[in-house]
Parts: sequence; structure tokens; C-alpha cells
Amino acid sequence: MSPLTKFILMLSLALGTMITITSNHWVTAWAGLEINTLAIIPLISKSHHPRAIEAATKYFLTQATASALMLFSSMTNAWSSGQWDITQLTNPPSCLLLTAAIAIKLGLTPFHFWFPEVLQGSSLTTALLLSTAMKFPPTTILLLTSHSLNPTLLSTMAIMSIALGGWMGLNQTQTRKILAFSSISHLGWMTIIITYNPKLTLLTFYLYSLMTTSIFLSMNSTNTLKLSTLMTSWTKAPMLNTTLMLTLLSLAGLPPLTGFLPKWLIIQELTKQEMTTTATIISMLSLLGLFFYLRLTYCSTITLPPNSSNKMKQWSIKKPVNTLTPTLTLLSLSLLPLSPMIPTTT
Repeated sequence: MSPLTKFILMLSLALGTMITITSNHWVTAWAGLEINTLAIIPLISKSHHPRAIEAATKYFLTQATASALMLFSSMTNAWSSGQWDITQLTNPPSCLLLTAAIAIKLGLTPFHFWFPEVLQGSSLTTALLLSTAMKFPPTTILLLTSHSLNPTLLSTMAIMSIALGGWMGLNQTQTRKILAFSSISHLGWMTIIITYNPKLTLLTFYLYSLMTTSIFLSMNSTNTLKLSTLMTSWTKAPMLNTTLMLTLLSLAGLPPLTGFLPKWLIIQELTKQEMTTTATIISMLSLLGLFFYLRLTYCSTITLPPNSSNKMKQWSIKKPVNTLTPTLTLLSLSLLPLSPMIPTTT
């Protein structure tokens, strides 16, 4: 792919995202999502591998279905209430249809099937975009309409996502699929709190994007696509793998790392809302996710492949380490001390 084509596609992604997050009208929000979808498809299929073409086709079909549902939901609402404003969603069938549409867009359970397959067929950089930037516009729409949606339905879908994200990630050997199920699990944490504290959902999304970007860039530097490759990457870049291990533990939500902050605040908020049972269930289910994060950290630093040579660094990194990686990793590990400032900002 030529640099000019890539630049145009990235510009279209930025434009689509900006249109969606700044719009008040349903049609402009829908148009922004469509621009995003059409811009990411060439990036998914750029390798021309059958898996990439399959991933692009699956992505197009699911996103087109979600967009059609969203448009249908907004039209039904406009028909019954005469309002095209995003925040004025009052028709109950429209609320239900929009919940389904956004769940498909985000990859929430039970509409998650497409997400791991699409990530597996994409390159690491495209998978990073799909896991972070492409989730921002639908999250914004969910945020704007959260007061109109059914809290029980959202909580049920969130618990199912956390459970399935942890359970399905246990037996995976491909790093992209593991991170896809990790994304589904984190989306569950974001969705469960959105009705009660939308700003906390946004904070969780920002921190999740920060940690995931750091992990994807680290894996891209060593070209790590599966666990067996992760085991041999220690000899390529010991320092990079050490920081990768800590970032994975941060994504798992272990204190005193950054990833503990959103989970701690979400459990605290749920307890304030007298949802102690829900808080206990999601805390227990997050242990499933912790298991496969620990497996990734074990493979990245503790397990060393058999070495016939005395020289530890047998291979060199093919790709240079991205200049953003050290900064993002530092932020992914050290933001927990800022937690006393959160109540003043939210």
C-alpha cells in the first residue's frame, strides 16, 4: 500500500471519528460510522491473504448490519417522537434496537463472534486500530444515549461479556485472539457502569486504549503473533519484554499498576449503587482474565527457549521500536498515584 493511500485512509478514519463524536443528529453520526467502516476495510485486507480477505468481509457484513439497525432505530424514534436528536431517544423499541446495534459495533456478548476472527486476520497495527480507535465512536453514542437504555439489559450483556472474554481467552495460543477476548472483557467493565457514571466509562476506555496500544506496539516490534513466538522474543529484546510483562499485568488490573484504577473505581461505584452482588460477580470473573494474562507474562519473560549458543542475544529485532512505546508503557504502569484526583474531575 502506497504512503499516500495509507495517509488518505488514516485521514478518513480521523474524519469519520470526529464527525460521529461531535454530531447531535442521528444521520451525521451514522455517516461518520460509515466513513470509518469504509476506511478501515482496505487496511484489513491490504495483505491480500485469504484470512485477511475473510476478515474484511466479516467486518463489512457485521458493521453494515449494525449501521442498518442503528438507522432503523433512529428513524423509528423520529417517526414516533419527531426528534432526530441523539439524546432524545424515547421510543422503547428504538432503545432496544440501538442497544443491539451498538453491541454489534463494539463486539459485546452475544454479538462478539466477529471480533476475534477479524483481529486474527488483520496485521498487528490494524488490530490495534480495531481494538481502540474504532471502538471510540460507538462508545460515544452509547454514552450519549445511556440515560435512555435499559440498565438491566446492559448489565446482563456486560456480565456475559466479562465471563465470555475471560473464559474463551483461556485456551487461545494466538496473541491477537487473546487480546480480542481481553477487549470483549474490558468492554463489559465499561458497559456495566455506563448508566450510573458515564464519565467513569470514558476514563476506563482511555486507560484501556493506553495499555492496549502499548502492548500492540511492543508485540509489533518483535513481530509476536503467537505464544511460541513470544517465548523466543526474550532473546531479541529483554528490556522490551520486561516492560511488556508489566503492561500485561497492568491490563489484568493488578495493583499498584494503572489497570487497577478503573476496576477499583467501577467496583466502588457499583457498591455505592447497592449492586454489591454484581460487583462481586465481575470481580470473580476477572480472575479468568487474570489467568491468561499471567500465561502471557510467563511466556514473555519466565519461559526461555532451548539455547544451543552461549550468546544470549541470538537474533536482532527486525523492526525498530516505536518512539511512542516507552512513553505509553510508562503511563500504563504509573498512573495509579493520580487516583485521588479522579473524584474532582468526575
